[in-house]
Amino acid sequence: TSVLSLFPSMSKDLSELMKEATKEVHERAENTPFMKNFQKGQVSLHEFKLVTASLYFIYSALEEETERNKDNPVYAPVHFPAELHRKAALEKDLEYFYGSNWREEIPCPEATQKYVERLHYVGKNHPELLVAHAYTRYLGDLSGGQVLKKIAQKALQLPSTGEGLAFFTFDGVSNATKFKQLYRSRMNALEMDLATKKRVLEEAKKAFLLNIQVFEALQELVSKGQENGYPMQPKAELRTRSVNKSHEHGPVPGKESERTNRRHTDMMPTTPLVRWILAIGFLATTVAVALFAM
Repeated sequence: TSVLSLFPSMSKDLSELMKEATKEVHERAENTPFMKNFQKGQVSLHEFKLVTASLYFIYSALEEETERNKDNPVYAPVHFPAELHRKAALEKDLEYFYGSNWREEIPCPEATQKYVERLHYVGKNHPELLVAHAYTRYLGDLSGGQVLKKIAQKALQLPSTGEGLAFFTFDGVSNATKFKQLYRSRMNALEMDLATKKRVLEEAKKAFLLNIQVFEALQELVSKGQENGYPMQPKAELRTRSVNKSHEHGPVPGKESERTNRRHTDMMPTTPLVRWILAIGFLATTVAVALFAM
């Protein structure tokens, strides 16, 4: 179904049109088990790390292209690097999770690379479409960030001081509601004809589908038990957590450091399907749950 047939009147604000254009795919994602499971705190550290790595590649590309077009009138009004950019925050998280050699450790699945290539293509050839990717990602992250931060912190037993959770922290935004209003007003004021508006809406749906493809690729990576293309071996993790009921109300005795050499025990069942369902809520929620909160 074409966007024009769905919206015979394109006089609505772009933000409203984008919400309507992505409504169907949003509802499909919202009703899948992984969305509910993540909100219950059912997520394992390994998959959380893999998703964080993919987000790093995605945001590196997005922010390279937004910087390229920061003075271009088709994007400049919605360029808020100090408030929104996530690359530096993700670098902090990855160093915490993987250590100082994280750049050599993190995998970039083919689907993530496809997303990256699309962002570069749009930024270089069709910068008027960048707003679709920026809006879908940044406002989604901003809308759901604080809730997801608390869930991940509790589920993964991460430090209360925020290590490993910089991605969710927007230090440059003091009032998320007011900032989103400002962003929407700037976006709605972008000058574009009917054909361009249609293309922006189609690109927003494509951005969502690219995220879905990233989920699927990471699922395959996990199901094969591989990281960086090699069979995964037990690695040092940040926490050891037992599913034994006797430990529900207190930590496992013994000293812990931020990077212990003990083997991490996954918090949830280890079959690939179940592990994946519990993991991809992180990435999906930042896009899907927040769309209607934008």
